[in-house]
Amino acid sequence: MRQALKHGYVFDPDDPRAPSVAAWERMTEEERARVVDMLPSEFELEPPEGDPHRVAASQVITTLDAYFRRSGRKIYLSSNLAVFYPDEPAFAPDLLAVLDVEPGERMKWVVSAEGKGLDLALEVTYAGNLTKDFETNVERYARLGISEYFIFDRRRLSLRGYRLPPAEAARRARSYQPVLPQAGRFASQVLGLELAVEGSKLRFFNGTARLEEADELIGRLGVMLDDVLARKDDAEQRAADEARRAEEAEQRAADEARRAADEARRAEAEARRASDLERQLAEALAEIERLRRN
Repeated sequence: MRQALKHGYVFDPDDPRAPSVAAWERMTEEERARVVDMLPSEFELEPPEGDPHRVAASQVITTLDAYFRRSGRKIYLSSNLAVFYPDEPAFAPDLLAVLDVEPGERMKWVVSAEGKGLDLALEVTYAGNLTKDFETNVERYARLGISEYFIFDRRRLSLRGYRLPPAEAARRARSYQPVLPQAGRFASQVLGLELAVEGSKLRFFNGTARLEEADELIGRLGVMLDDVLARKDDAEQRAADEARRAEEAEQRAADEARRAADEARRAEAEARRASDLERQLAEALAEIERLRRN
């Protein structure tokens, strides 16, 4: 049911829109917060396009999200998030990017509340409305001032890119200029990356380095982990062998020490016996000499 609020703003659940700029400026902070809460965070703008669309869109957001998390760059990324420009129909791109804002979790993007609109939108199309993606959005996103717009046609495995001209020209005419590919790659000034279609996938490049998708990264980390574990096992085996050799050497040393001690005791015993024989001989000679004299 439509609700007429203050400052001329009417909330229509069948066509939920953010207040106009003028109405928003007249609102108090409490009134603005109430409006933001009223705007829906979930709605279906068009029928789903099946798994090819879902998988492609998911790969894009997870790849970029992981890359920018590692890079530490301040950028907000989201997928299928409800976006509300002032007094405009809501929309939800397959990927949106906003520079220089905190990347915390959000339920919706209300431009007036955030203080900034989108810097990039990307749509993945497979079995959906081509007119919407290739015509309506091209006009609409440019009019809203979204700096870059890319369309990945998953069925035809093609990519298109659009960019607003420099600020002076953009103020005179809000319309996109095509991004021309270089060696099959489309440069995104917003992301600081290049986009290209490889096989059946949309891939991103940082210079010559291709950004890894989640499963590729997991696979590579798995190989690295296996290598580390193998080297750990080898090191542990070498350490065990060294310990065994050291123990054997210690045992041999102990055996040698025992043999040396036994030899020393035998030598001492032989020396005592020799001393006794020498004494006995001396006594016998003395006795013979005494008998001669008698």
